[in-house]
Amino acid sequence: MSIFCGVPIIESVYCLACARWVWLKCLYTAGRESENWGLATAEEFEPIPRYCRLILSVYEDDLCNPMFAPIGGYGIDPGWVVLRKDYEETLGRVPPYIVYLDHDNYDIVLVVRGLNMAKESDYLVMLDNKLGQTKFDGGYVHNGLLKAAEWLFDAECEFLRELVLKNPEYTLTFVGHSLGSGVVALLTLVALQNRSKLGIVDRRKIRCYATAPARCMSLNLAVRYADVINSVVLQDDFLPRTTTSLSDLFKSLFCLPCVLCVTCLKDTCTLERMFTDPTRLYAPGRLYHIVERKPFRLGRLPPVVRTAVPVDGRFEQVVLSCHATTDHAIVWIERESQKAFNIMMERDRMMDVPPKQRMERKESLVSAQSQEHEAALRKAVALEIPHAFSTSPYGTFTLSEKEEAGNSGISSAGSPSEPLKKRSESWHDFVERLFDVDESGNIMVKKS
Repeated sequence: MSIFCGVPIIESVYCLACARWVWLKCLYTAGRESENWGLATAEEFEPIPRYCRLILSVYEDDLCNPMFAPIGGYGIDPGWVVLRKDYEETLGRVPPYIVYLDHDNYDIVLVVRGLNMAKESDYLVMLDNKLGQTKFDGGYVHNGLLKAAEWLFDAECEFLRELVLKNPEYTLTFVGHSLGSGVVALLTLVALQNRSKLGIVDRRKIRCYATAPARCMSLNLAVRYADVINSVVLQDDFLPRTTTSLSDLFKSLFCLPCVLCVTCLKDTCTLERMFTDPTRLYAPGRLYHIVERKPFRLGRLPPVVRTAVPVDGRFEQVVLSCHATTDHAIVWIERESQKAFNIMMERDRMMDVPPKQRMERKESLVSAQSQEHEAALRKAVALEIPHAFSTSPYGTFTLSEKEEAGNSGISSAGSPSEPLKKRSESWHDFVERLFDVDESGNIMVKKS
């Protein structure tokens, strides 16, 4: 009899626990993820609105008569588009893309558009993501996006090489949105390992900006390549947070709320274990989070951009928000990023910063980002993330090999240095290092 009386109590406790979890999840906002990140500066954020305009140009049928009006003066010169390919020319292996020669900013930009919901080939690329199937440079990557990136590199390698050799002072930049962001992120990895084919010696000559990025690489790769790859996320965007298999997600669109709730519950219960899962995929590189809404506030606030190279706060939880899909649109990302940049510029004008001081601030920013990247790598090692450091010949930092080994805590053999070993040692090793056990079984503190 007592057993049957206990069943309603258990059910009540279970319902209360679930109700509490749902309540806390509904109160969870995207701004909480980046509240401790540093504020982005106008110098580092300046290219992002411009690249958003280039992404929109890939969606245009006629560049001379664009459907999307330019914002902030970032117009596109149709004469500077030196290559354009659509679905027929790519054979469905990769979404349409353009190559834009930006003479004003000394930049060679390859831009890949996002998912076209009317094209089956785009779905085939995105849904080919068997976790743990594809290894790359000591980590794991999205299988379909890697194949698309390799196809794109093979198709345009010679063309890009000619542009690089003709314009040696220009930077080679890969830009994409949504599905295209995953393609360009992995294309950057492929390009960095094949710089000789592109005629590029300096690693810093290659950059990547992924807007509304798909989760396409394991945590060790996402942190290691943060000095080259940048991801831009608008508030509640669902794609950088979707940890479930995309094939399962698209098959379950008829019950998307159920999938999101199950994903939230699973991630909440496995937060401790996920760092050591080498097949779990993440948004790539350095993150720029545009925050424009707060809890219990109606409308959009003036956008604030926060940036970091996070290890344990890399958009691990899905945000239950009615804006989760609209924040994914490139039109909104361009609009809000331009607003944020205008606010940064207005703040600089009010401070009346001299040009020489701006240059010094830009140089100090590069140094600060390098130190932040180094700190993220150290934390990845401390959390025992597999292959957190690379042994590839091109290295991780833009420093000399000797400086890199000293700063990052890696010996010449590629293993963590002694301080990092001490930080990641187990509790049993720590106890054995501090205490001795005598013949009687008594525990004694070791003498120094």
